[in-house]
Amino acid sequence: MKQYLDLLQHVLDHGTERLDRTGTGTVGVFGYQMRFDLGKGFPLLTTKKLHLRSIIYELLWFLRGETNIQYLHDHKVSIWDEWADENGDLGPVYGSQWRSWPDGKGGGIDQIANVVEQIKANPYSRRLMVTAWNPAEIEEMALPPCHCLFQFYVEPPQAAQQGVKGSEKGVTRSERTNVSVDNFDASKADNDTIVSSLPFTSSHSPSLQEEAPKGRLSCQLYQRSADIFLGVPFNIASYALLTMMMAQVCGLEPGDFVHTFGDAHIYKNHLDQVRLQLTREPRPLPTMKINPAVKDIFGFQYEDFTLENYDPHPHIRGEVSV
Repeated sequence: MKQYLDLLQHVLDHGTERLDRTGTGTVGVFGYQMRFDLGKGFPLLTTKKLHLRSIIYELLWFLRGETNIQYLHDHKVSIWDEWADENGDLGPVYGSQWRSWPDGKGGGIDQIANVVEQIKANPYSRRLMVTAWNPAEIEEMALPPCHCLFQFYVEPPQAAQQGVKGSEKGVTRSERTNVSVDNFDASKADNDTIVSSLPFTSSHSPSLQEEAPKGRLSCQLYQRSADIFLGVPFNIASYALLTMMMAQVCGLEPGDFVHTFGDAHIYKNHLDQVRLQLTREPRPLPTMKINPAVKDIFGFQYEDFTLENYDPHPHIRGEVSV
């Protein structure tokens, strides 16, 4: 997770001090990007221990379309408590926007279900997007969405295959990704055969004994506001896991998670913790195993995820600014 430590150091070196909504004060920058290859391990921070249970249950809560914290409490997760009202309600936050964005006609748009179908039916679309930023409902939300927009991108199978072969032969990335798909009409393929219908690296289709190559699914998140010490490690793991889940149900391999920031800041009451974290050497990334039997994005349960070989440094406590 050197990418994350580089972000911390960049903000310490180049950040400016600003007042903020919470009154705590921040040191931050505007505009930054990190990239994580999900084929090289699950990007769960190792320079401090993270509570994976909270990360998984929060993501499942989003996918359920829920906006009351009772589900989280039922599973001993309290990360949203500071923002909930006396009834546990948060207003139309992430889950509501992801699963039932108002369509202006009295109904709702299920953005998650839609994007799954779009990935299967038209994988090279440039419209594989989900947004949580709904200007009409911002004032009704206990906390407007910080991670507010994400987009998926499918890399063709032969590009992924050439990436492996190219690295062995010294082929450049630009050469590897110069792929023609002019003869492939994804809109005419049915959902169950879309991946096997994609073009292959070699001039022949694989035999019955060969496993058909898969495309790679990547995700880019735009986060308008980022609490780098407390929030960002959770966000990285959450969207990395979402990308892996989406890839599995769409018959693809996980690609990259790209994390793009607007206002990326360290709260002033976290500066000592950040400096401590920067003294710690990153350890090898763990591996996330997902139950391969789950083929429905809404069918995942907590028990479907197994983290292996996670060996983090001790937890570093920090106060949340509300």
